Amino acid sequence: MLDTLAEKLVGAFTGMSTEEIVMVCVGFGGQALFTMRFLIQWLKSEISRKSVIPIAFWYFSIAGGATLFIYALWRQDPVFILGQGTGLFIYARNLWLIHRERRETEAAARKSATEAVQ
Repeated sequence: MLDTLAEKLVGAFTGMSTEEIVMVCVGFGGQALFTMRFLIQWLKSEISRKSVIPIAFWYFSIAGGATLFIYALWRQDPVFILGQGTGLFIYARNLWLIHRERRETEAAARKSATEAVQ
């Protein structure tokens, strides 16, 4: 069974140009990055014993989404382009909100420390 699967995988690349092989590898790489976000979220939730979305989830979302977006552009697939493009906006927005909250929390902590000293 594994021999047949390997033969099919190698056969899929037969007749492809170098550009096509590179871009299919880019697509697989993007999919691997995208998959990592789910593994990280699942492991973090298991460790915490509750549902958690760590910041690494959003970074892997952007990395995988951007790579898949490039692949979708190369494939000229409007459905894939729209899906990944929309996702990139959402991932970036979530990271922006996370970093804004951290800045505000740090500013409040500095203000409290300054007031405590006075």
